[in-house]
Amino acid sequence: MSTIKIGDTVSVLDEPITGKVVHIISDEITIETEDGFELDFFIKEVVKIETGEMILPSYEDVYKNLQEKEVFKKKPKRAVVKPKERNVAPMEVDLHINKLVKTTKGMANHDIVTLQLDTAKRQLDFAISKRIPKVIFIHGVGQGVLKEELKYFFGRYDNIKVSDADYKKYGLGAMEVYVIQNPK
Repeated sequence: MSTIKIGDTVSVLDEPITGKVVHIISDEITIETEDGFELDFFIKEVVKIETGEMILPSYEDVYKNLQEKEVFKKKPKRAVVKPKERNVAPMEVDLHINKLVKTTKGMANHDIVTLQLDTAKRQLDFAISKRIPKVIFIHGVGQGVLKEELKYFFGRYDNIKVSDADYKKYGLGAMEVYVIQNPK
């Protein structure tokens, strides 16, 4: 590797700039382009040109080399399978309080339900904004307070349908919310 010194002709990597080195400070150099502009670069961004001319390969040579390397060999196309909306895994939101906070110490039941409802609102708004079609809210069985609050809360939205989630997977402790993407 040759060292670069003042007066050498260099070419900038990744850019079509060539010029003479006019200053070198540490690992930075200043080059003067053919148009008279002075530009600063790191030494690692330039390469010294040994002769006064750069020899660029012709398009035919480059194309021939690429063909020899089998770059242009066509690969068989695979059919792109787009999943149907019903096959997309739904977004799951677990509203169990131990999943939302580390400890419930100092929280009243009202505070706990309020935090769970706020989480449900945030997640539902996110799903609507990101056009996620199905959201499963896991509320648990318990005394049914959160379930009733969620039913009331979901009733305030016009563009969703609410039903019980898959019993086999979630039991009685979850609701499925289907977001209608184009409400009339």
